[in-house]
Amino acid sequence: MSDVLRTPAELLVGLPDFPYTPRRHTRTDGLVVQYIDAGPRDATKTWLCLHGQPTWSYLYRRMIPVFVAAGHRVIAPDFLGFGGSDKPMDEAAYTFDFHRDTLLELIAALDLRNIALVVQDWGGLIGLTLPMAAPERYASLLVMNTTLATGDAPLGDGFLQWRAFSNRSPDMDVAKLMQRACPHLTPAEAAAYGAPYPDASHKAGVRRFPNLVADRPDAGGAALARQARDFWSRDWTGRSLMAIGMKDPVLGPPVMRALHASIRNCPPPMEIADGGHFLQEWGQPIAQAALRVL
Repeated sequence: MSDVLRTPAELLVGLPDFPYTPRRHTRTDGLVVQYIDAGPRDATKTWLCLHGQPTWSYLYRRMIPVFVAAGHRVIAPDFLGFGGSDKPMDEAAYTFDFHRDTLLELIAALDLRNIALVVQDWGGLIGLTLPMAAPERYASLLVMNTTLATGDAPLGDGFLQWRAFSNRSPDMDVAKLMQRACPHLTPAEAAAYGAPYPDASHKAGVRRFPNLVADRPDAGGAALARQARDFWSRDWTGRSLMAIGMKDPVLGPPVMRALHASIRNCPPPMEIADGGHFLQEWGQPIAQAALRVL
């Protein structure tokens, strides 16, 4: 694929509380996916941590150490267009299947087993469609502030407002956004979120995600999302834990309670009163609870 950018590696070095040396997987078409691989390779459990928009694997820095301290392995990839992964400049390159196929290929290449799937935002919109492709690989689910975009229900006002904001912000200030959404961030932490995106040309993937959310039954990914809804409600046999950032104006309590009803045998949600949309920023107690429940 022509016209592909890659964030200079030096921009992603020395970030607060993120001491990991990234690894890279090359897709069959040559695009490179960067991911964090922490903990023992031969661990019996692997936490597959999927981020959303406009973040990257840095979002999981408060949770990764909890899982690794328990002797587990953590895989935290950056979606193409995000973090240290390749960034096609053509927004049309980013589709639901493009992202989903990338994850399926990475999971197969690493031969991940006994997966605890950890999802939030777009990590859930795509990630919740993964287990039905290979149920034997998955043992548990930790789901935070996300949804399934099935295309058969109207999109909420909170999301529509977010999409409108994103569409009129082609050079979104990611650091400023994260500081506003997570007031407890230090300036250095907020800057780390923006580090992969030195200019607008690196933000094609960031711009594209809100416009990929299915708003009609025949939209990209909608049929898969409906199949996933059936899978989670009828076929899922693993353990689940839901955590809700109660101050999320986009994918908050109403959306999450609707999703909860579609996850078979999911216990009552863990409510984080001060938690916002980017719930991993309140993630240490959630990770500790996940170790107990899952």
